[in-house]
Amino acid sequence: MRITVNTTIGELLDMDPEMKDVLAGMGMHCSTCAVGRRETLGQAAEVHGMDPDDLIEDLKGFMEG
Repeated sequence: MRITVNTTIGELLDMDPEMKDVLAGMGMHCSTCAVGRRETLGQAAEVHGMDPDDLIEDLKGFMEG
């Protein structure tokens, strides 16, 4: 599955459960919130004052690394 701004946090964590720690390290504790799992990465980025495209690139880097 490809990671995009429309990927939900739940989908991301289903792909790689360790991404929970990556998100937490970025100040995004969405994975521990029941509502957060349904939030898209784009929505989460905006709520946390991040550029959605930068977030996606960072997450792809962690998954590939």
